[in-house]
Amino acid sequence: MKNQSRRNALKKLSLALGAMTFTPSSWATTEAGIPLLLPEESKKRPLKKPVTAITLGAGNRGNVYGNYGVKYPEELDIIGVAEPIAIRRKRYTEKHKIKKKHIFNTWEDVFKVKKFADAIIITTPDDLHYGPCMAALEMGYDVLLEKPISPSEKECRDILELSEKKGRIVAVCHVLRYAPYFIKLRQIIESGVLGKVVSMQHFEPIEHVHMAHSYVRGNWHNSTQTTPIILAKSCHDLDIIKWMLQKRCTDIQAFGALSWFNKKNAPAGSTGRCMDGCKVESTCPYSALKIYHRDRQRTYVFDLPEEESKQGEAILDYLKNTNYGRCVYRMENDQPDHYTCNILFEDEVTASFSMEAFTSYHGRRTRIMGSLGDIVGDMNHFVHTDFLTGEKTKWEQKTDGHGGGDWKLVSDWIQAVANQDASLLSSTIAASIESHVMGFSAEKSRKEKQVIAVKV
Repeated sequence: MKNQSRRNALKKLSLALGAMTFTPSSWATTEAGIPLLLPEESKKRPLKKPVTAITLGAGNRGNVYGNYGVKYPEELDIIGVAEPIAIRRKRYTEKHKIKKKHIFNTWEDVFKVKKFADAIIITTPDDLHYGPCMAALEMGYDVLLEKPISPSEKECRDILELSEKKGRIVAVCHVLRYAPYFIKLRQIIESGVLGKVVSMQHFEPIEHVHMAHSYVRGNWHNSTQTTPIILAKSCHDLDIIKWMLQKRCTDIQAFGALSWFNKKNAPAGSTGRCMDGCKVESTCPYSALKIYHRDRQRTYVFDLPEEESKQGEAILDYLKNTNYGRCVYRMENDQPDHYTCNILFEDEVTASFSMEAFTSYHGRRTRIMGSLGDIVGDMNHFVHTDFLTGEKTKWEQKTDGHGGGDWKLVSDWIQAVANQDASLLSSTIAASIESHVMGFSAEKSRKEKQVIAVKV
């Protein structure tokens, strides 16, 4: 009987896998310029009226989530914005046709007026999540909160407590939970065709330019001023490991260090800025002139003028006056450039996670090992091998940077807010907080060089 059940499960699995096609947006993209995948219409319930929202922080993530309202105005109507940078505030206002009385310079200003929307989208810097989220909950707003919840474990718990007290919905932007790749992996584990899942390996290659851009020169270069990299970059990964396994984490051990991006590795002839006559600029893979000016990578941070003829000069001006033009070996950065976690879950299930800066590629890699089969995947495809038959089943999809999860999350959040039903979300704050605690515990382990018991 058990073998019959297993054959049926395998048959259903084979039918459910194979190539999958998702429709990309014709205009909306991720920060890296990759077209966002559209959510499935079949999962949407008709709405009586659009959910109205105020965006706090009109930067990259604010635009990714806000653009959903441009594509689907019958579902989401952005009616307010708070943004201190004038050009971002102006562009966001014009895109969403926001009334003058609902345009604010800072998030604090939003809460000085009477509640005027259903929800708040919080895409401020990491260290500015707590204040606006607590204020939004106090005033009765539902919230879409960019990850990480907060750089402080206490603040994470405070937000959870207040959301439960006020009965408000807080969705954390753990968008990988909405990516078809990870959803499919979780379904396979649940189906039992792998037998007992014994172990998992998960790998996040940051890609060397992304590391230099965001965690050496960029907003997250200093962990004490923002968030440790295990949360700022990899709380997605700790969360998705736990979510797929559906088990409680009991212990964690972490290692990692800043090994390369420091003064002792600065090449002879290098200067404080890449434009200051650096003698090795032309041969440096991290040259700001190469990355931003010659290759035009990651220039979204510069809020460039629309006229292409003016963009080159604007980029050079940014390189002269901001951290983005500084030498990667001479910054005040402290984020580890490699990080490894050993994780123990209930039932003696183990997982290992590695985050690496020095890769030529990005996109998560996953290996799941079970007693009756295994899976090897890279977010664009995976292969399941059955140990009994040797049969291999392949699944693949064309994906974006977050596996197609960005707008799928927004779609589910809108449905949850419109119907006041948090069960329509898989990334409520109550569901997401444990992986944050795992991150705080990992950082404690890394610094204190000991195994830490994870207590939620």
